[in-house]
Amino acid sequence: MTERPVDPSSLETPGTPRRSLIAARKFALMASVFAGLGAAVYGFDPQPAAVDVFTSAAHAQVNTEVRKVERPIGFADIIERVKPSVISVKINIAQKPAKGDDNANKDEDSPFAPGSPMERFFKRFGGPDGLPPGMRGGPRSRGPTTGQGSGFFISPDGFAVTNNHVVDGADKVEITMDNGKTYTAKVIGSDPRTDLALIKVDGRTDFPFAKLSDSKPRIGDWVLAVGNPFGLGGTVTAGIVSASGRDIGNGPYDDFIQIDAPVNKGNSGGPAFDTNGEVMGVNTAIYSPSGGSVGIAFSIPASTVKSVIAQLKDKGSVSRGWIGVQIQPVTAEIAESLGMKKAEGALVAEPQADGPAAKAGIQSGDVITAVNGEPVKDARELARTIGGLAPGNAVKLNVLQKGQDKVVNLTLGQLPNTIEAKANIDKDDKGSASKGTGVPRIGLTLAPANSVAGAGKDGVVVTEVDPKSAAAERGFKEGDVILEVAGKSVSTAGEVREAIDAARTDNKNSVLMRVKSGGSSRFVAVPLAKG
Repeated sequence: MTERPVDPSSLETPGTPRRSLIAARKFALMASVFAGLGAAVYGFDPQPAAVDVFTSAAHAQVNTEVRKVERPIGFADIIERVKPSVISVKINIAQKPAKGDDNANKDEDSPFAPGSPMERFFKRFGGPDGLPPGMRGGPRSRGPTTGQGSGFFISPDGFAVTNNHVVDGADKVEITMDNGKTYTAKVIGSDPRTDLALIKVDGRTDFPFAKLSDSKPRIGDWVLAVGNPFGLGGTVTAGIVSASGRDIGNGPYDDFIQIDAPVNKGNSGGPAFDTNGEVMGVNTAIYSPSGGSVGIAFSIPASTVKSVIAQLKDKGSVSRGWIGVQIQPVTAEIAESLGMKKAEGALVAEPQADGPAAKAGIQSGDVITAVNGEPVKDARELARTIGGLAPGNAVKLNVLQKGQDKVVNLTLGQLPNTIEAKANIDKDDKGSASKGTGVPRIGLTLAPANSVAGAGKDGVVVTEVDPKSAAAERGFKEGDVILEVAGKSVSTAGEVREAIDAARTDNKNSVLMRVKSGGSSRFVAVPLAKG
C-alpha cells in the first residue's frame, strides 16, 4: 500500500485540537510583541531568532511589576512614624495696662500692642494687615493675649524646639500632643537672631521625638511639613525643596531652606521632614501677599538648629564669635576698582576701635577672602561663619590689603548684645555716569569737611547731588562725607578730581570711594564717564 505524502504543517499533537494550536500561535505572536515593547522600554535586545517567546513575555511581566513597586506610593508610613513627635504650642501673654495717654489710643485697629511679640507673630503669619481674620478693627483688647504655633520634641525627656517669636514674652506655654494630651512647658532659652527657642516639658521620659538630619537637603528633594495651621491640629503637607541659602532680610545669619509645601500661620516652629523621617529644618516664615500659603515658605536648616539648641540647652543663651568689623559685599565694580579678578569676599568698610580685627591690623578697604582656609563667598557668608564660631577661638583670615595677599591671625571676641555682625547690603552698582557740578562726570558738589559745621575735620562734604547722576543712583545724599577716593585720603574737591582723573588715566571703569553716612561708613564704586 502506497503511503500518501504528509504535509508537516498539518500535523497535530495527539489529543490537541487544531484550534488550540492556533491559539498557541496567537499567544506566541502576542508574546513577541510584548518582548519588542520590553526592548523599547527596558533597553534589552530580544534576539528573536534565538529567544523563547514565553520566557521573553515573562521577563517583560517581571520588569513591569518591578516598575510598579518602585513608583511612589505616598508618605503614610513616614508620617505615621514622625507625627507623634510634633506638638501644638499655645501661649498666654498677660496684657499690661496702658501707661499714659500717648499710647492709650495708638493702633486701635490692632488688639496687640505695637512692637509686642504677638504683633510680630501675626505680621509674619497673619493676613495683609498683620492680623488674623476676625481680629481686624475695633478697640484694643485689655485682656490677656493668646497665640498658637507648632514645635516638636527632640528628646524623650521633653525637650522641644519651636520659634522664638512663638514663645517670646509668654507668661504661660502649653503644648498639646498628637494624641490630645496637654502639658505645661517652660522656656529654657531663646535666640532672636535665628528665631529659635528651646522649651521643656517635665514629668516624662518617654516622649516620642524626632531626629535632626545630618544631611544637607538637595534642591528637588521631597519635604513634608507637619504643624498646627490655623489652630486646626496636626496637619501634613508635602512639597519639594525649592532653593537653599535664602536671605530674606531677617538678619545677618539668614541661610534659609525654601520649600513649596503649603505652610500657613500656626505652622511656625513646626518641622520640615525629609523622606527618611528626619527634620531637615524648622518652618519659620512665609512669603504671603494674601496671608495664606502661596507655596513659598522658609525653614531654618537642621545644622543651624543643632548648634543653637546645644547652646540654649547648656546655658540658655547663644554666644557668637566677633571680629569687630563693618562689612559689605564686593560688587563687580568694587572688584574692578581693587584689581580683583572675581567679585568675592567681604569688604571691610570700617574696623571697630579696639576690636579683634583692628588690633590684628585689618584696615578699611581690606577684603576678607577666607576663614581658616575656607573661601568666603560674600559678606553675609563671613557673618554666618564668624557667628558660628565660639568666642575665644583662634582664627586665620586671608586678607587682600592694598593689593597684597596676607594672612591675619586673631582671637575671636564675643558679639555684644547691642551689636549685630552686620553685613551692609547696598543696592547694585548699576547705571551710567552723568555730568554734574563740582566734580565732573559723577554729579557731586563738594566742600571741605572742616568748613561745614558738624561735619568733622576729615574728608569732603557732599553739599549737592545731581538727581540724574551716577552718584545719586549709588545713594549719595547731602551731608555724606567722602573720606577716601581710590585708597587716598581727600580733604578738598580738587583732590577728589585728581584721584578721579588718575583712575581714568589708568583705564579704570569706576573709582572706589569710602563714604561716611550717619554713624557708619561704606565703600561705593562710582562708574566713570569716558571722554
